[in-house]
Amino acid sequence: MQRRRRIDDDLTLLRSLQRRSDDLSVLLEWAEGGEDVTADFTRGLQELRQEVEAAETKKMLGGEHDRTNAIVTIHPGAGGTESQDWAEMLLRMYLRWSERRGFKRDVIDYQPGEEAGIKSATLMLAGDYAYGLMAAEAGVHRLVRISPFDQAARRHTSFASVFVWPELPEDVDIEIEEKDLRIDTYRSSGAGGQHVNVTDSAVRITHLPTGIVVSCQNERSQHKNRAQAMKVLKARLFDLKQKEQQAKLEQLGGEKRDIAFGSQIRSYVLQPYQMIKDHRTKVEVGDVHRVLDGDLDQFIKTYLMQKASGTLGTGTADEGD
Repeated sequence: MQRRRRIDDDLTLLRSLQRRSDDLSVLLEWAEGGEDVTADFTRGLQELRQEVEAAETKKMLGGEHDRTNAIVTIHPGAGGTESQDWAEMLLRMYLRWSERRGFKRDVIDYQPGEEAGIKSATLMLAGDYAYGLMAAEAGVHRLVRISPFDQAARRHTSFASVFVWPELPEDVDIEIEEKDLRIDTYRSSGAGGQHVNVTDSAVRITHLPTGIVVSCQNERSQHKNRAQAMKVLKARLFDLKQKEQQAKLEQLGGEKRDIAFGSQIRSYVLQPYQMIKDHRTKVEVGDVHRVLDGDLDQFIKTYLMQKASGTLGTGTADEGD
């Protein structure tokens, strides 16, 4: 059924592109006959260009799970309040981006920082190609700015990490035994009292063999929070299994790849100048506030295009970046 849906979507796209192309051909014939169709032709050409660009992005998302919903977790790096504030800025950026995309957004776990920001947050983004698009953002993000928490107004560098997993369909075979789980319940917390309950409805699940810990607190029902947390655990165990298989293949093939976690994929500089640079694609943008408000499509599309063409960089920042 999934394959049929993809084929139906491809056919719909082809018919739409053909129809737009035919309409433009008719307008050209009218123009040759002396009619002024400049406005209609310009509008039709722009609509065709937009549809082609959207189609290009979708065709680059041909992975097994690219079309699924995305589970996104954000963690601050070392640095206390400064990094926790940066992590919350990233959370807002992705919520704004997903709103622009028309995705349904649920913050399923929110752990506020002691003074500001967040200790961690997990959100579910639901919509076509949510995972395929959001996966381009996985990695370490660096912020350089004058700290609002430093009375001496010194410049600080902060790090936060973004992890992305696909929400798996029910038929994916991931075996989770009850004896391998430790389930704790606690009282929900949230910014400004937003998701705060008076009962212990929040759920934290620890997978003992791997040490993976997941939490959910956005529902008022403990049962619903547990079901949501199990979805996240299932996705993370599947991701771990895939990485282990990939590591074995690379070892058999004799490949030497740097898979270390720690080098930033993108830097956001607010002081002494304003610039956002993606270290993988070399895309640079000067309007940092527009990007922090969720305008990420340029970074994501360039990443997908370079990845598809095999020209994607390693993501390691140059000294002084």
